[in-house]
Amino acid sequence: MFSMLIIVKISVTIAIVLALSLIAEHVSPRVAGLLAGYPLGAALALFFYGLEISPEFAAISAIYTILGLIAIQSFAYFYYITSLHVKKFTIPASSVMAVSGYFLVAWLLHFLKLSTLCTTILSIISILLFVYLFKEIENRKIQKRIRLNFQVLCVRAFFAAAFIVAITGIAHLIGPRWAGLLSAFPTTFFPLLLIIHFTYSTEHTHTVIKNFPIGLGSIIAYGLSVSITYPGCGVFIGTAISLGIATVYLLVYNFAVYKGE
Repeated sequence: MFSMLIIVKISVTIAIVLALSLIAEHVSPRVAGLLAGYPLGAALALFFYGLEISPEFAAISAIYTILGLIAIQSFAYFYYITSLHVKKFTIPASSVMAVSGYFLVAWLLHFLKLSTLCTTILSIISILLFVYLFKEIENRKIQKRIRLNFQVLCVRAFFAAAFIVAITGIAHLIGPRWAGLLSAFPTTFFPLLLIIHFTYSTEHTHTVIKNFPIGLGSIIAYGLSVSITYPGCGVFIGTAISLGIATVYLLVYNFAVYKGE
């Protein structure tokens, strides 16, 4: 059973990263950035928390996952600022700064003890703030597509899968607060940025970053739903309901704002 769970975690995470990369190439980086805010890694982590530990543990962690959105947006901001100003070794420098920024902000956030309402309000304010900070970035479509190396994609995807396996494996040791904050780590967003940055340009990477915060509203919807449905309906039904709610959020937003695209 244990080995089967690990195989499922790795397989699903890899599939998600590969799908996002193909969307960025064949649709647009804007859409990929928006979808990167969908509760992909967080949903996987919370699902396995509920399955391996308890639905109640996952429900508590879900609230801290919402708070962790501040950390993941800080990750995007540090990546953006570093890649904007550093011209040599841009990708390694941006990656180091982004990851360091994430863990610094997550560490500061873990001291907070907020109600569900306050956590939700604070996270919404942070989304509005980062949308404002990224508003000057232009949306760039990929005009000349390059055939992505499947081996490179798999390496990036395996990174995401390894992180999911790691945090779900130690969740019972670190408690729901840290487990929730770590579930917000950009396990699918980070590899997506690397793929786009390596394959195309800094500008295309910034397009993904620009559209990332607004998609995070779906994680707020997802986390709130999990906190209610997991204890009441169980992990499987709760996940289905929560993913449905998160999907409705993204569909409504996308059709309302980008009708003509």
